Amino acid sequence: MTTGGLAGTSGPEDAPERGGRGRRVVGAVVAAAGLVVLALAATALLSVRIDGDSMEPTLHDGERVLPLPVSEDDVGRFDVVLMRTPGRDVLLVKRVVALPGDQVRIAPGPAAGQRVLVRRAGAGRWHEFTVPGAAEAGLPTPCCAADGRRSAAPAARTVPPGRFFFLGDHADRSDDARTYGWADLNAVSGRVWLRTWPLPAAGPLDAGVRLRPSGEL
Repeated sequence: MTTGGLAGTSGPEDAPERGGRGRRVVGAVVAAAGLVVLALAATALLSVRIDGDSMEPTLHDGERVLPLPVSEDDVGRFDVVLMRTPGRDVLLVKRVVALPGDQVRIAPGPAAGQRVLVRRAGAGRWHEFTVPGAAEAGLPTPCCAADGRRSAAPAARTVPPGRFFFLGDHADRSDDARTYGWADLNAVSGRVWLRTWPLPAAGPLDAGVRLRPSGEL
């Protein structure tokens, strides 16, 4: 009599099938691990190290970020960008504050610090630009002169065609347009979109800006 207990028994002919399936699983794991290693290597090669604290609290000294290549037509207001320093062959990570046709003005605040004011396309209301969590400027720097640098007194200036106005998020510790003047849009080589190091903080970069209507006309 044949019993049902033998129905699930496999013979020697099944061993090659199990072995082949195991090799395929191992191969898939090795391939996935290889892709991860390649991705990490590519990120390490393409990422940029942040030196200094001029972009705090958005970015900190020693962190690494990944820029996404962009053309000058893709540069957006308030983007954090990788750019060449005007007049120097040095890379900076700064924030775009005003684009061609915008008006910009930096004036002392009502109590302390300073106010960065932007009027989009040079029309309508002025808006005050702030980065939540950023330290108040202890040394207000009135702006702007005709070339976009700091000035003796606050003055509204229109960003020229093909140029932009840029600042560091930590006003007291940043060399930016107040030092170098307007920058060329074609000096931007990438938009910073991802923090890759340290690992606990890795992830997409928060825009981290706030605009509120100003009482100024």
